[in-house]
Amino acid sequence: MTESDSAQPTADAELYRRVYAELKRMARHHLRGAREGVTLSTTELVHEAYFKLHGHADWQGRAHFFGAAARAMREVLVDFARRRGTQKRGGDVTRVSLSEGDVALEMELDDILALDEALGRLALVDERLRRIVELRFFGGFSEREVSELLEVSPRTIEREWLKARLFLLHELESAAARKLSPPETPEEKA
Repeated sequence: MTESDSAQPTADAELYRRVYAELKRMARHHLRGAREGVTLSTTELVHEAYFKLHGHADWQGRAHFFGAAARAMREVLVDFARRRGTQKRGGDVTRVSLSEGDVALEMELDDILALDEALGRLALVDERLRRIVELRFFGGFSEREVSELLEVSPRTIEREWLKARLFLLHELESAAARKLSPPETPEEKA
């Protein structure tokens, strides 16, 4: 084992200690709309996200780390939604919201899977828009904080946040419409 290998756990522990409060704030943002019966706690979300991040000490600055943390929390929520999808539908749900301004998106935790797919399509259109959504929605950062993290003007973040929400709203509405429309019968296809 090299000297850098033995220093790794200490570096990770120190990083975790320094950012724990911010990670808890991010997790509270995700779970603030949770109703009774939702079993994922703020602490569990932070710890699960940290396990996804553990061992990646090559962060290229604050924006890189918190972007990765927001993505890890998104992945934890997607995994949670998938596990929940195997259980009975309905009952207690967690509502999450992409709100503010003209466009509001509100969905049940089960629909986070649709959001994850829509974010994948958004990344194909514009990777920075995906990062903005991850930082704003999954990270809970304000537009000003995102502008500082991504080193662009607050006005640019404001415009791109609106653009991303409109894109996601369209994608989620399209997915919901496909889900609600009955499948075509063989006669209709002919």
